[in-house]
Amino acid sequence: MTTSPTPQDRAARIPPALAFCCFLAIAVVFGLLFATSAATPQEWRHHGGNPAETYYSTLDQIDAANVAGLEVAWSWEIPKAGARIEATPLIADGVLYATGPFSVVFALDAATGAEIWRWDPGIPTEDRGGPRTCCGDVNRGAALHGDKVISGLLDGRLVALNRADGSLAWSTQTTPPGSDYSVTGAPRVMGDIVVIGNAGAEYGVRGYVTAYDAGTGEQLWRTYTVPGNPALGFESDAMRAAAETWTGEWWIVGGGGTVWDGMAADPEAGLLYIGTGNGSPWSRDNRSPGGGDNLYLSSILALDPADGALRWHYQTTPGDDWDYTATQPLMLLDLTIDGRAREVIVQAPKNGFFYVIDRHTGELISAEAFADDLTWATHVDPETGRPVETPGARYGKTGALWLSPSPGGAHNWHPMSWNPETGLVYLPARNNISFFEKEEGFEYTAGIWNTGTVRGADAGPRPERPPLKGPSNLLLAWDPAENREVWRVPAEGGHGGTLSTGGGLVFWGTGSRLVALDARDGRELWGAELDGRPGSPVTYSAGGRQYVVIGSGQTSGRVLPRVRAFALPEGPAS
Repeated sequence: MTTSPTPQDRAARIPPALAFCCFLAIAVVFGLLFATSAATPQEWRHHGGNPAETYYSTLDQIDAANVAGLEVAWSWEIPKAGARIEATPLIADGVLYATGPFSVVFALDAATGAEIWRWDPGIPTEDRGGPRTCCGDVNRGAALHGDKVISGLLDGRLVALNRADGSLAWSTQTTPPGSDYSVTGAPRVMGDIVVIGNAGAEYGVRGYVTAYDAGTGEQLWRTYTVPGNPALGFESDAMRAAAETWTGEWWIVGGGGTVWDGMAADPEAGLLYIGTGNGSPWSRDNRSPGGGDNLYLSSILALDPADGALRWHYQTTPGDDWDYTATQPLMLLDLTIDGRAREVIVQAPKNGFFYVIDRHTGELISAEAFADDLTWATHVDPETGRPVETPGARYGKTGALWLSPSPGGAHNWHPMSWNPETGLVYLPARNNISFFEKEEGFEYTAGIWNTGTVRGADAGPRPERPPLKGPSNLLLAWDPAENREVWRVPAEGGHGGTLSTGGGLVFWGTGSRLVALDARDGRELWGAELDGRPGSPVTYSAGGRQYVVIGSGQTSGRVLPRVRAFALPEGPAS
């Protein structure tokens, strides 16, 4: 298992002139690779449409004037059930690549929906010896590199399949075999490396991300997000510094900090950004009884893609006590703020605040509440960057109580999108509440949830649940430059992701429908029924016709999930 060299180690080995040349070479290579892929708006080659993860497409054949004419162009049944559809499809060279429940991967003709190939890793359910997962046997998508489609599997493997026929090119185990780690997130490719995280903090694991050679699957580096047992030494200076913010024997339960979703890349800055998860266990008083910020839980980390070294960090929820992860989607934007051009990274994590951060330095620019129901903190201090917690928020010390948001978060995995024409981010937000109570006498037990909180059948009498102030689910149009709400639309049920287009539209999965809204004011212009809960829509052009495609399906049962593509009845030639 490789570890990252410290900055001092690298400086000692590489002469300054050579180091500068290497940096320029890396920046040029990354820049050329991303510039090439970004120059094809007809396709959707990256998880978020581009390395900045904006979920925006310049395609405008479908617009506010004609979107009401959208109809089903093709439909394909995913031959695997048992989990929600959370994947973002990819489209390249006229082929759609996507993933489904239990890590199945498939390729379809993007114009007709005809199956080209499918690959099923044959992962069994948990009751048949398969991996344990926190929140469903889901998969959020794949990555493309050259002639390969790369996907993470529930059992911790990372595989590369040949794009032409789906045959296995390489496979590597990214987690200890048979452990309580799992992989549900989409890998990200940056240059010739592919980066994957993992999940499983509730079961008691230590989070990390790993980079592999995208062509061969060879491991290049691994960066941990929380420190391990100090007696075994630290992998880096970052881990040594982090250990000073923990107390007790946190490593027995792993510590958490898993990277199960959000990532983004800035090839010009030469930085890879990752979001980290909650602590293991949730309750800090059971995890780190002496307190502390518990770095790098619930944080945005900027890493050097060459070796995984930490360049800066920003912790959204210091000493996380509530499962307020920062693994939610990350987005890179260039904004004008107070008359000044700023290159920023934005995130709306579970804790209910919308963050605007300088993506080069990690400096907080602003943080404002986007949740209607937010009772764990009053605001984020602009000087310290720390949330100002309400008096009873630390339930392990002050006693059990109801707090908002719940561990489900004010925003979860559902992708938000950006429209440069309106200057708005379209955010699938939530209002929820949960009862937080520390588990007394907590002891780690392998193979089960270890939250350090009282849950389920163990819960005793509780005070009446306070009412919610806002709707359970809603879509917010958010101005990131001014960090404020512009308009909102209540959801019909649960959320899917959002997509913004050059046609002035926002496509959004809500309830069991895909709808199109006017990007300026949120008016619904079109809608279509789906099979169950929606995933994330994307758009592309094939044969001169623009399509909007989305997967949807039940969490379990006999109804198989489905991929649907919508298009206008006729489209002009490209």
